[in-house]
Amino acid sequence: MKITEESCSQLQSHNSKRLKMASRSSSLSRFPALLFCHPSMENLASAIARKCSRESLSLTCFTPNPTSSQTLDSHPLSQENVTRVQMRLQSVEFHKNGIQWDSFKDGWPNLFIENVKQCAGRDVIFLGSFHSPEVVFEQLSILYNMPRYLARSFKFILPYFPTGTMERVDTEGQVATAKVLAMMLSSIPSTARGPAQIVMFDIHALQERFYFSDTIIPRLESAIPLLQREMLKLPDDVKFNIAIAFPDDGAHKRFHGMFDDFPQITCIKVRNGDKRVVTIKEGEAKNHHVIIIDDLVQTGGTLINCARVLLESGAASVSAYVTHAVFPQDSWKAFTTEEAAKSGVKFDHFWITDSLPHASTIAEHAPFKLLSLCDVISELLLGYDLVQHI
Repeated sequence: MKITEESCSQLQSHNSKRLKMASRSSSLSRFPALLFCHPSMENLASAIARKCSRESLSLTCFTPNPTSSQTLDSHPLSQENVTRVQMRLQSVEFHKNGIQWDSFKDGWPNLFIENVKQCAGRDVIFLGSFHSPEVVFEQLSILYNMPRYLARSFKFILPYFPTGTMERVDTEGQVATAKVLAMMLSSIPSTARGPAQIVMFDIHALQERFYFSDTIIPRLESAIPLLQREMLKLPDDVKFNIAIAFPDDGAHKRFHGMFDDFPQITCIKVRNGDKRVVTIKEGEAKNHHVIIIDDLVQTGGTLINCARVLLESGAASVSAYVTHAVFPQDSWKAFTTEEAAKSGVKFDHFWITDSLPHASTIAEHAPFKLLSLCDVISELLLGYDLVQHI
């Protein structure tokens, strides 16, 4: 076959038309992803949208097609010999007032999704918070309905899975509410691209992923990278002499692999007469700046007892990190500077994330410091979910 200028022109014209048609067919996916949220998570949702949109960009490149067998008779710009790769990062469009969260006079939710038809063919993200049983039903109502409006994909970001600590039955009659909530979330409808996804951070037990049915995709992420970045900002005399402590065997199994480069200490509760006291099971705290790691904190009694044992064992200082600052009934006040002076257990730093709405209020008081999930959520979206190959 002899290549002429006319045949080259015809081939280029044909390929150009094919690329334009492909571009038009993927035009829907070029729209920004839609981000909605529960009112309690507005600040975090707004920060995520800003960060993702700043990072959005478009890359186009031409690469040889390794599957083609190019010959002297074939044109080097033919579709068979060239692969056109266009990578694109979607931006994120935050709809702050996209959902009306009202109530009827009897207290039941009165919900309305504004301009719901815009969800058709779009990637939809909902950032929620199950910080209280009272807000679960209204959010489930949204989760069950949004995918039905022809959403291209649907992603539910639930930073804190609240029933995670009740994941097993030790005595007949107990109810594993973690399984019940997982069953409820598994009823979220599928979309045009397949099952909906649920993104959760530092769930209490990794095996809880199996509580969800095959109609949903649970994604278990971690916020520990936020702490690791914060540790790099500590003074040299501190960050080069850090030891990581775990308040129990469960925390050790869950997180020890993320701190292989640091000395590790594991604490354990043992029975002493009628009491259960915290003691060091293994590891050395003396002269180390110790950071206690756990997924969540409730009243904080275990952390305080663990810190006391570490300080009595010669630790230079004690700090703590938890992803989920639950702290029911204002129990966080036991860690403030005033209360620490009374108890004799002082925390240099107490890092928490904004996985729960009240965390920002807690972080206004020393020694608490807020590490926003904005960075880790944005990075996981930009690293996979918002990447498009056109």
